[in-house]
Amino acid sequence: MLENQVGHALLISVTLEKFAEVLALAEQYPNFFATVGVHPDYEDEPPFDEQTLLSLANHPKVIGIGETGLDYFRLTGDLEWQRDRFRTHIRAGIQSNLPLIIHTRSAAEDTLRIMREENAQAVGGVMHCFTESYNVAMQAIEMGFYISFSGIVTFKNATALKEVAQQVPLDKILVETDSPYLAPIPFRGKVNQPAYVKHVAEEVARLRNASLDEVMAVSTNNFFSLFRKAQKQTYSL
Repeated sequence: MLENQVGHALLISVTLEKFAEVLALAEQYPNFFATVGVHPDYEDEPPFDEQTLLSLANHPKVIGIGETGLDYFRLTGDLEWQRDRFRTHIRAGIQSNLPLIIHTRSAAEDTLRIMREENAQAVGGVMHCFTESYNVAMQAIEMGFYISFSGIVTFKNATALKEVAQQVPLDKILVETDSPYLAPIPFRGKVNQPAYVKHVAEEVARLRNASLDEVMAVSTNNFFSLFRKAQKQTYSL
């Protein structure tokens, strides 16, 4: 990470069963932070409520709630349980005053609707690994959310997403890896890692005719503006 000018990493919780491991890694390094939440793909996760999330979020290294949201691509049928779980996360985010990390796939309409119904704009958050339209991006931005681009934006066939990266206001952009998935070009197909986020930033800079330094500086500032609980660290090799 340091060799690639990546100063901080956010470790995303996707199950409560593995949360202790995520938190332990965040505790090990001053420039690592964690979230608490259950990914919408994990249908068999044991039941939990807002208080469960709140108790786990009451830790100095936990700076966000999620990953949460809706996924109608991988799962089908009656997904009301997914929508109920999403609402639980949003309510926990509001009560803890922590931003939300939102996953949406083939479910943008319902995702935005539930965000509005549950007043997600009260804490804001990030539309993680964004693959939706510019219209969806702007609706999320109007609710105080940032748009985060992953390695997908470097893929040659991601024409529509590249256009979104060109149009979204720079002060609302974040970059991420979604490790260990979605490694950017030139590492596509390999195991992803946080160091590779520099290649995502390079592509965003290229698309916007901006310098890499500008994208790095603005996205870093955006991160700490959103994740208010995080303490910025300075490191050198």
